[in-house]
Amino acid sequence: MTPHDKLFIPGPVEVSEKTWAAFSRPMIGHRGEDFKNLYRAIHPGLQRLFGTNQPVFLSTSSAWGVMEASIRNLADRGVLCCMCGAFSDKWLDVAKRCGKNAEPLQVDWGKHIDPKEVDRQLATGKFDTVTLTHSETSTGVMNPLEEICSVLAKYNDVALVVDTVSSFSGVKIEMDALGIDVMLTGAQKALALPPGFSLFSVSEKAFARAEKISNRGFYFDFLEFKKDQANWVTPSTPSIAHIHALQSKLDEIFEEGLEARFARHARTNAMVHDWVRRAGFDFFAEEGFRSKTLTCVKNNKGIDVLEFARKLREKHHLVIDPGYGKIRGKTFRLSNMGDETEETVSHLLTCLDDVL
Repeated sequence: MTPHDKLFIPGPVEVSEKTWAAFSRPMIGHRGEDFKNLYRAIHPGLQRLFGTNQPVFLSTSSAWGVMEASIRNLADRGVLCCMCGAFSDKWLDVAKRCGKNAEPLQVDWGKHIDPKEVDRQLATGKFDTVTLTHSETSTGVMNPLEEICSVLAKYNDVALVVDTVSSFSGVKIEMDALGIDVMLTGAQKALALPPGFSLFSVSEKAFARAEKISNRGFYFDFLEFKKDQANWVTPSTPSIAHIHALQSKLDEIFEEGLEARFARHARTNAMVHDWVRRAGFDFFAEEGFRSKTLTCVKNNKGIDVLEFARKLREKHHLVIDPGYGKIRGKTFRLSNMGDETEETVSHLLTCLDDVL
């Protein structure tokens, strides 16, 4: 039997045997007491991870479902889309397809969103919703969340939606303290669960806004989620296996300790950064604004990135990403998120050296 190819791509990431075991627990009904007890049991841990006293919702969808939901539930006057890479850029298209007035605050890929520019745009009064991607997975840029949230604090009538898909549970994010109105994430990144599931939380301000918005739809209506969560159920049939796996993962996270978990991600990220410098590569993301869960490496040496990735897979059964979208081949991405340790990341780097 051939060994399986281990993923070091920035999502989906490797899923542990322990998590898979939890994923295959016996099925329960999603409207019975067993499910309510399961949701009730995991909820305090989810609130701790989100840094919120608000309800945390379980969505059987990728994070894009909740991203679109945020636009449909909140946007009225206009959406300011902070765009710095493939995933943040997509928000503009999503907002327009939802029939909303949306404008780009675009920076070059590899650069961060400037809080001063957010301030200038909001001062026009054209916008009541801002979309921000915290860690732009395509470029490895981590935007200055606290500074941007400080700007938003001046505008009471503007709702802030933050996509924390590739930063959640890898770095500390306190939703309530920062004043985030919708914070959302996917299961398949630092949480190291199988893809197809997402988590989100919504502020009181955002609920009040949603009440005034018509055509919110049903599947992703924030008010439906709120009403059902009060009874420890979900609006529609959830992926129960994901929630069992999430329960197992939360036990692991709090056993390790949140601060220790964040520190582990910082250490493994620093190891990758050291390797990038040592191997003579450069970073695609600008200094001071780099993700702690993945690294986007600039192919300044002009290697054949696709061949490099193919050899790594053939020889060592490790999978890396040869760059996303328009920077495919010009970059490659290495993940250190989820369950990865100094030992596993060190193994990856040794194998990268070997193939180089």
